[in-house]
Amino acid sequence: MRIARRMGDIAPFRVMEILGRARAMEAQGRDVVHLEIGEPDFVSPQPVIDAAHQALHSGFTHYTPAVGLSSLRETLADYYRRQFGESVDPRRILVTPGASGALQLVLGVLVDPGDRVLHTDPGYPCNRHLVSLFGGVPVPLAVSAATDYGVTESALSAAMTDGATALMLASPANPTGNLIPLDHLRVLNRLLCEHENAVLICDEIYQGLQYDCPAQTALSLHAENVVVINSFSKFFGMTGWRVGWVVVPDALVEPMERLAQNLFLAAPTLAQHAALAAFSESGMEILEARRQAFQARRDYLYSAIGELGFVVGPKPAGAFYLYADASRFTDDSLAFCQQLLESAGVAITPGHDFGRHRAAQHVRFAYTTGQERLELGIERLRRFVTAGGD
Repeated sequence: MRIARRMGDIAPFRVMEILGRARAMEAQGRDVVHLEIGEPDFVSPQPVIDAAHQALHSGFTHYTPAVGLSSLRETLADYYRRQFGESVDPRRILVTPGASGALQLVLGVLVDPGDRVLHTDPGYPCNRHLVSLFGGVPVPLAVSAATDYGVTESALSAAMTDGATALMLASPANPTGNLIPLDHLRVLNRLLCEHENAVLICDEIYQGLQYDCPAQTALSLHAENVVVINSFSKFFGMTGWRVGWVVVPDALVEPMERLAQNLFLAAPTLAQHAALAAFSESGMEILEARRQAFQARRDYLYSAIGELGFVVGPKPAGAFYLYADASRFTDDSLAFCQQLLESAGVAITPGHDFGRHRAAQHVRFAYTTGQERLELGIERLRRFVTAGGD
């Protein structure tokens, strides 16, 4: 059967291959420490689960508007007011089937075939894949630990000489955990506007999982070209519910609603009602306790892998990842991850998932498992690297 040529640009998630092999090993009786998957190990907060039960018993099983429940959009607007002091019109907030649904809408509305879209390398793989899906040209901007994985002014200026429709950034970021200071984000956005008036697309799905400074939002730039994508998956611990949101300028509301009606009609109804409870006082208390647990895990893992010889650079300020230079041990991170899984029962992610810039020398550790399992994983990793990977 003929497959569309565009699929040639869509690479598989190697982390899912690692996870699949790990699950197969577990089915055979092997114990595996999971440091590969970007999913919180905590179940969704109890108020969220209770709200879903109540919604189901109340018969809330029909479609919502394509842009989402008005009550949820208003609650999100209130969240921005309370957390960040930002006034956001609920009309500018569209509820989507996860952040992935938001990203599809944004790129579907903005990108024509041949349009250049800038993105970081390393970065979240779906960014470049979805740009390709819509016929755009993903343009990687190499970032490294030397600049705290941030895009420099000079790199952005050089990339903009050939024009660009948008710049896609994440803060905190996957896989690096880096945070972009608002002052630097403002400088980068000024360059976008000076060159092309391009759109700044900010992925903030790890917002809330920040450890050394208060959470922030790109909406604080008060710029007309900024789009912010967020999700209930990471900080709110609702990965399987598939609900996210996007905040857009007024000019994008109508075309994005129209596209949403055609792509997926609406986000899951029960998930939207459940998400409302995440903002309850008890829900936020649970989430804050979990944020503190993630911070303790980060601090432990950062020190532990550094002692083993992995190089991370400055301690990441957010998310739940450490992106580590493993060149002391390998120049083929995919093979290294496969061998580590098979020999030691530890699953981590090769850098190949996140781009091409020194991908073969990097691996990602996700601290999405408890302290005891982290310590077991480090002990297995220590034996593995001491033995030379045997």
